[in-house]
Amino acid sequence: MTATSRADRRRATEERVLDAARALFAERGFEQTTVRAVAAAAQVDPSLVMQYFGSKRDLFSRAVRAPVESLPPDGPDDVVDRLVESLTLKLGGLPVSTAAMLRSMLTDPEAGDHAREMLGRQVESVAACIPESSDPDLRAALAVTAIVGVTLGHQLLSLPTLQDASVARIAEVFRPAVEALVQPLRSDGSASS
Repeated sequence: MTATSRADRRRATEERVLDAARALFAERGFEQTTVRAVAAAAQVDPSLVMQYFGSKRDLFSRAVRAPVESLPPDGPDDVVDRLVESLTLKLGGLPVSTAAMLRSMLTDPEAGDHAREMLGRQVESVAACIPESSDPDLRAALAVTAIVGVTLGHQLLSLPTLQDASVARIAEVFRPAVEALVQPLRSDGSASS
């Protein structure tokens, strides 16, 4: 039998609480999730949740914290591939922390700040791969937020047309739009790369 330390038990309890919080925030959003509901789902006392996390806001911040995807500036072709791949991964199922953040970002200022920061870094990464002479920041912001929109429509709103289409078909139809944004046409009519 392996003895577990007090610190190990605490980490396991924190993770159980965070997992429960992610699931509830993803399902209900920030406003409709209570500390009592999180505690019940994690099978702990609500006072323990407060002891470990301090407040519902701090619990939410920890629950939605997710690593930011970074696109290396390997050029527009690589960025198109990575953006379309990112969309297909998101349509396959969002990580619970991402779903929680997306569901809450329009009603909770902190979730909105977190989303803005995460998406801002993605926009910067994409913009670094677009020729400077063609509004790289705007083009990158449009590409990244278009992916967010498709993801919201598919994962959170369950729009029938998006639900009925395969992920591969959505990616196939969406790819030319991403290419048009990331690989703007040169004055001679050819795509820049």
